[in-house]
Amino acid sequence: MDLGITGKRALVLASSRGLGLGIAKALAAEGANVLLVGRSGDRLAENCKAINAEGQGKANGGKADWVWGDLADDNFVEAMVDAVKEKLGGIDILVNNTGGPTPGTTEDMTADKLDSFFQSMVLRVIGLTNALLPQMKQQGWGRILTVASSGVVEPITNLALSNTLRSALVGWNKTLAAEVAGFGITANMLLPGRIHTDRIDELDGANAKRNGKSLEEIRTASLKTIPAGRLGKVEEFAAAGAFLCSAPASYVTGTMLRVDGGASRSI
Repeated sequence: MDLGITGKRALVLASSRGLGLGIAKALAAEGANVLLVGRSGDRLAENCKAINAEGQGKANGGKADWVWGDLADDNFVEAMVDAVKEKLGGIDILVNNTGGPTPGTTEDMTADKLDSFFQSMVLRVIGLTNALLPQMKQQGWGRILTVASSGVVEPITNLALSNTLRSALVGWNKTLAAEVAGFGITANMLLPGRIHTDRIDELDGANAKRNGKSLEEIRTASLKTIPAGRLGKVEEFAAAGAFLCSAPASYVTGTMLRVDGGASRSI
C-alpha cells in the first residue's frame, strides 16, 4: 500500500528511543521528512544519521533532522513551533509521544507529582497541538497521532499516574477529532500493550523488586496474559502508527487503536 506521505513533514516527540523512534523510522521509510525530538542530542544525532543513510538513494526516502527538547520545559511549545518552521518549513504530521511517569499506586499520587507530570504529559501535548493546528487547517490536510497506553482502556496495576493522566487525553482527542475533521485533519490515539522497549524492562524490573521475584518470573507471568504469547515489536507498533498518519487513513479519526497482541479484555 502506498501511504501517500512522501514529502510530508512530521514532528515526532520523545523520539530518541523506543516507540517514538520506531514511528519516526516508519514515517521516514514511507518518504516523510521527520524531525526527532528528545533530551539526548548524541542519541538523536545517531538516529538521524541512520535514518538518512537508510533513505539515501531511494526515490521516496525520507530525511531526518533533530532538535533538543524537554516536555517539562515551560517554553517547550514555543521552541517546537520555531523548530518546525526552521527545519521543516511547515507541518503535516504531529506525533504526540511522551515518556511515562514513575510507577506507583493512587496513594503515591501527590499533588506535586500530579502537577509535574500533568504539565509534561497533558498540557504540553494540548498546547503544541493547538499551536500547530492553524497550519494544518490552512492547507486542508493534517494528521495528529497521540501515543498513550493500553491503561486507558484497562488500568494497569501500579501505574496510577499513567492511567490517570493518559486517560485525560482520551476525552481531548475525541473532542478534537470532531472539531477538525472538516478541515481534512484526523486525530487518533495509538495504545501500546507490552511492546518490548527499555521502558518495559524498567517496569518489569520495578515489579520484580516490589514483589521479591526475578525478572524472568515477572516476564513469564506477563506473557501468559497475552494471547499472542510474546512481547510486541517496536516495528509492529510503528507500522500501525504510520498507517494512521497516512493518506489512505483519511476516514479514520477519533479512534483508539490497540497494539497489544490481544491482551486487553475490554470490548
